[in-house]
Amino acid sequence: MAKKTIRFFCGLLLAGSTLSAQADLVVLQYHHVSNATPPATSTAVSLFDGQLEMIKDLQLDVVSLQSGTQAALNGKLANQKQVAITFDDAYESVYTEAAPRLARRGHPYTIFVNTRAVGGPGYMTWEQLRELGQRAGVTIANHSHDHGHLAKRPDESQSQWDQRVKTSIDRAQSILEETLGTDAPLFAYPYGEFDARLEEKLAERGWLGFGQHSGAVGETSGPTRLPRFPMANAYGQLNTLKNKLLSKALPVDASTLPAGIATNNPPTLEFTLPEKLSVNRLACFASGQGRIDIDNLGDGSVRVTAPKAFNSRRFRYNCTHPADNGSYYWLSQQWLDLSKPED
Repeated sequence: MAKKTIRFFCGLLLAGSTLSAQADLVVLQYHHVSNATPPATSTAVSLFDGQLEMIKDLQLDVVSLQSGTQAALNGKLANQKQVAITFDDAYESVYTEAAPRLARRGHPYTIFVNTRAVGGPGYMTWEQLRELGQRAGVTIANHSHDHGHLAKRPDESQSQWDQRVKTSIDRAQSILEETLGTDAPLFAYPYGEFDARLEEKLAERGWLGFGQHSGAVGETSGPTRLPRFPMANAYGQLNTLKNKLLSKALPVDASTLPAGIATNNPPTLEFTLPEKLSVNRLACFASGQGRIDIDNLGDGSVRVTAPKAFNSRRFRYNCTHPADNGSYYWLSQQWLDLSKPED
């Protein structure tokens, strides 16, 4: 593995004495901000307003995604409570509804663009993206060219996959640089899907990679498998938002976790908590199955397996542990079942 890849994956457990003082970066993920677009990927305008108001009430600093992520990975946040705002796909409602509201508050944000869709029905135009990209604090970044499923398919040769991925991610980066003059080292995985090979592609390019699994970014997070909290109507309601905004990364070295391809369904997840955290206070949940059992393996190590198989292509195990002042440590393990059809 290349030296750059090794640097990306080498994370150290946070020292037990610093756990209570550590603050991490929370990244929010949006698609549409609209009352008239598909509910599964939309945040109602009034809900978006309420989310921004809660960020203000909690006195969270809204920061640039790149600088905030790098500070969190480097353990430089100390007790600073920070949040970053991101949008996937560059939908038109981001320009008409979200951008004016964020401008009034002076909040930075990042728009991840799948370049082939620009100018299509419901998407921003290049002129609109150029206008936003020239505003202070706005970053335009890579979401692939074709919004394809980029994990290697079971029936795909290595050379076929290499060419397909290179065409998608590098073409998008070239188009963004040529058209908008931006080459931000940031990438959002289409559908939140990735595997170890794809992570290596990003690490080789020096890019940070963002998924769609939940949780905060901290010193032990993986730079090419960074979590974001989805903020669509079903997930961004105000009654649960505070816990997400104040969450911290469960201090488990991301390089010890699986890349996320489910070779068995249901898959098994094992990890070890630092000494200051208790297995007895850990709670784990599986997508659509609720709370699931935790096997205590001793010395802080646990094993988690859902009781039944998943029918979906993508699913999650989410584990939380109480932190300080009513907040929670959070770990979300994404899984991808390649035997299921692509969307």
